[in-house]
Amino acid sequence: MINVIVRTKLIDRKEFGNIESPMYTRLRHFFATIYNRMQVKPNNQPVIVSIPICHYEDTESARASRRQLKEAIYASLFDLNVPSVCAVNQATLALYAAKRTSGIVVNIGFQVTSVVPIFNGKVMRKIGVEVLGFGALKVTGFLKEKMQLNNLNFQSLYTVRALKENLCYVALDYEAELLKKNTQASFQAAGDGLFTLSKERFQTAEVLFKPHLAGMQEMGLHHAIALCMEHCHCADLPGESDWYKTVVLSGGTACLPGLAERLEKELHSLLPPFVSNGIRVTPPPYGVDTPWFGAKMIGNLSTFPGPWCVEKSKFRQKPRLSLIW
Repeated sequence: MINVIVRTKLIDRKEFGNIESPMYTRLRHFFATIYNRMQVKPNNQPVIVSIPICHYEDTESARASRRQLKEAIYASLFDLNVPSVCAVNQATLALYAAKRTSGIVVNIGFQVTSVVPIFNGKVMRKIGVEVLGFGALKVTGFLKEKMQLNNLNFQSLYTVRALKENLCYVALDYEAELLKKNTQASFQAAGDGLFTLSKERFQTAEVLFKPHLAGMQEMGLHHAIALCMEHCHCADLPGESDWYKTVVLSGGTACLPGLAERLEKELHSLLPPFVSNGIRVTPPPYGVDTPWFGAKMIGNLSTFPGPWCVEKSKFRQKPRLSLIW
């Protein structure tokens, strides 16, 4: 089994016209390069790929783009003679990595953050997938602004990201943390020297809870999760009633120390006791590689590929979108 996490920026067809051909070409080149470098024959084994989440309130254009991306992934892999393909969204893979099939996954992506309710392995789009218009890039950019204000010079955004990943953390009590006298820590950035940060270490991640600090008109991450939990509670799905009280974090920025503890604290203060009792927020079980390990678990199941995958022959037989190569 080969496991590939595919991250592709979707483009609005109304703005850019027909994009199917370059999408297919890029994907085929991408997959062919992977197989060549791994020196693995495509027809030897099935492949698992991660796909974007389709949100309930997406425009029809966005949904069409996602469907086209999924079919372009299938077509490019099958044209390389891959026997079968399993396409799963990244939030579900993160949940599987936590050895759960139901819960809420908070995926802090590069540009957006998604709060995804999943019940028995299925994304509950009609309950509501909350999407926040900020992600890791905005958090890194906020640290960059803080460093510039303090005359801390750096060569590239990669240095800022390295400082975020190695020095930053989430304060359990932000106001109390501001009063601390010594919050300094240092990190040697490759090719850029030694950097020492102080209050920037916890101020950076605070934008997840107070987006207005970075000039954004968005609700805080804790508010988005609380809203999703309220929707899940009202949905009253059959089976385990507390399924939504398991929250799994995913994404590099979600690995920041203290984030899970802070979210638990905020959720208990926002939600009534009958909803908040029993909430458990889990940091990414395998760090930045959490979705990969979720895919690995699928690949190791006795039922794989079986019902998990689409076979080449069945893909060719079913009616599909008109894709122009």
